[in-house]
Amino acid sequence: MLLSTLFLVAGLVVLVIAGDYLVRGSVGLAENLGISPLVIGLTVVAFGTSAPELFISTQAALSGSPGIAIGNVVGSNIANVLLVVGLPAMIAPLATTEPGLRRNMTAMLIATAVFMWMMADGLLNRVEGIVLLVALGSFLAWQTHNSRARHEPQEDYHEEIGELPHDPFRIGVSIASGLIGLPLGAQLTISGAGAIAGQLGISDEAIGLTVVAVGTSLPELATTMAAVWRGTSAVAIGNIVGSNLFNILGIIGVTAAIIPISIGVRIIHVDMWVMVVTSAAVALLAFTRLEAGKAIGGAMLAGFAAYVYSVF
Repeated sequence: MLLSTLFLVAGLVVLVIAGDYLVRGSVGLAENLGISPLVIGLTVVAFGTSAPELFISTQAALSGSPGIAIGNVVGSNIANVLLVVGLPAMIAPLATTEPGLRRNMTAMLIATAVFMWMMADGLLNRVEGIVLLVALGSFLAWQTHNSRARHEPQEDYHEEIGELPHDPFRIGVSIASGLIGLPLGAQLTISGAGAIAGQLGISDEAIGLTVVAVGTSLPELATTMAAVWRGTSAVAIGNIVGSNLFNILGIIGVTAAIIPISIGVRIIHVDMWVMVVTSAAVALLAFTRLEAGKAIGGAMLAGFAAYVYSVF
C-alpha cells in the first residue's frame, strides 16, 4: 500500500510540474511567433493547463481503466466547484462580475447537458468524441469573435503562469520536459491509483472521482487562491467555468475519439447528476451576480465532504 501511495503522489506531483513546464514553453513559443494574446489565452494556456487531466484520461482509457478516465473528468468538475470555489470563498468573497462570464456559463451548461446525454447509454464512442471536439472548436471561434466584437478586456495570463522562457533553448527544454513528464506522471498516477483500488477493494471509479480528480484540480485551486490573495477574485469563477468546459469538450473529446469509454452504473445514476447540480449552483451565482462568501463557501465544502463520503 505504501509503495502504491508513493506512486500515486509522485505521479500527481510530476503531472503538475510537467504541465507547468509545457504551458510555459508553449506560451513562450507562441509569443515568439507573434500569436495574439487573445488566441494564446483561449487556446495555448487553456489546453496546456488541462494537460494533466488529458494525459490521465487518455492513458487510463488505453490501459483498460475507464473508471479512472471518466471519473477523473466528472470528479474534477465536481471538485472545481465545491472545493476550488468553496475553499477560497472562506478567505475572501468571490465576485461574479467578469466580462463574458454568463455567456461562458451558458456554454458550460449546454456542454454538461450534452455530456450527460452521451453518457446515458453507458458508452462514449468515437463519433461522440469527435462531436465534442468540433463543439470545442466552435466555442473557441465564437469566444474569439465575441471578445473582439465587444472589445472585452482580456485576463493577463502572465499572472497565472508566471515567468516565460523566450530563448529557443529554454523553450525547447520546457516543452520537452512537459512532453516527457506528462505521460510518465500519468502512468505513475494510474498505476498507483489502480493498485490502491485493488488493495482496498474499491472501484477504479471511486479513486478517479476523488483522489485523482482532486489531484488534477490542484492547479486550478492554486490559481484561484492566488487570485484571491491578489484581490482579483472576479476572474476566479471564470477560470473554473473554462476548466469545466475544457474537461468535457476537450479531454473527453480527445479520449473518446481515440478509444471508446465505458461508463459505470454509479456515474450514470449518481455522479453525473451531482456534476449537474454543482454546475447549476455555480451558474446561479453567475446569473444572479451573487458573491460566493463564507456561507456559500462553507456549504460547498460541506457538500464536497459529503460527496466524497458517499463515493466510499
